[in-house]
Amino acid sequence: MSQALKRVFVYGTLKRGEPNHFWLTKKENGVSQFLTKGKTVTKFPLVIGTRYNIPFLLNKPEMGYHIEGEIYEVDDAMFGKLDELEEYPKYYDREPQAILTEQNETLECWLYLIRRFPESMLSKPFLSSYHNKPEQAYSENYADSRLDDLFQDD
Repeated sequence: MSQALKRVFVYGTLKRGEPNHFWLTKKENGVSQFLTKGKTVTKFPLVIGTRYNIPFLLNKPEMGYHIEGEIYEVDDAMFGKLDELEEYPKYYDREPQAILTEQNETLECWLYLIRRFPESMLSKPFLSSYHNKPEQAYSENYADSRLDDLFQDD
């Protein structure tokens, strides 16, 4: 019996060419298949924050930009691994959101949004697309991070 696959929209370190993309390609994590590029129908603020330079999509609809990313179909095992990476439900919420594909088709996809954040995060530069850059490199050493890191970000 086959299970229904879920569509997930990734906008940060899980995209192809980014530091955590390997989570989507490791067979032991489950099944994932790239479908297409897309962008959110709703605007959101995407910012880089904490000493680890993590991309955060803030749960403030209609602020910021239409966020560019990639749509994947994943099985339940991979969906569970993504929840683990995003520390859902501890730090992130996941919500179904409308995503406009490159082919101008609208698909409903799961999207991870940071649950609680300081208002000061809204004063950071908003991005429409995330790319890891040497001058603001993503740090793999976030394993020792705490929610307080988000609130001590400057």
